Amino acid sequence: MLRMPRNDGWDDPMLTSLSHVSIAVPDLDAAARRLRETYGLAVGEPRMNLEQGVRLAYVDLGNAKIELMEPSRPDSPIAKFLERNPKGGIHHFSLGTDDMASTAATLGRQGVRILGDGRLQYNVAGERIAFIHPADFLGALVELEEHRP
Repeated sequence: MLRMPRNDGWDDPMLTSLSHVSIAVPDLDAAARRLRETYGLAVGEPRMNLEQGVRLAYVDLGNAKIELMEPSRPDSPIAKFLERNPKGGIHHFSLGTDDMASTAATLGRQGVRILGDGRLQYNVAGERIAFIHPADFLGALVELEEHRP
């Protein structure tokens, strides 16, 4: 668990787990079939996230997931990613947190930029999410995902 230092020691854990790795794919059904046939991985039923414009499915590995994402509309961030990477690829990884508001505030004080217009965002499971600017995490796009105990 990542702990953020304070002047008086260490704070409570802020980032608590690796939630998932997201792979953008041009064809969700073909990607699911490939993972099933080649690697024996069970891919869950496809779901829609209308807000983000993606159709997605998960491979549950127990301690983390693989998220497959296919754009459901041309203005989706995943559609734009696939324009630059037509075969697909890793889009982002997701870290779990118990408290999105506290985590975002703490990261903001550390100079970390949270992407977006400040509106709350949610994933298909109804959990709060936010994205860290890649320049603030070693060049990687990171999604924060709130997992309430």
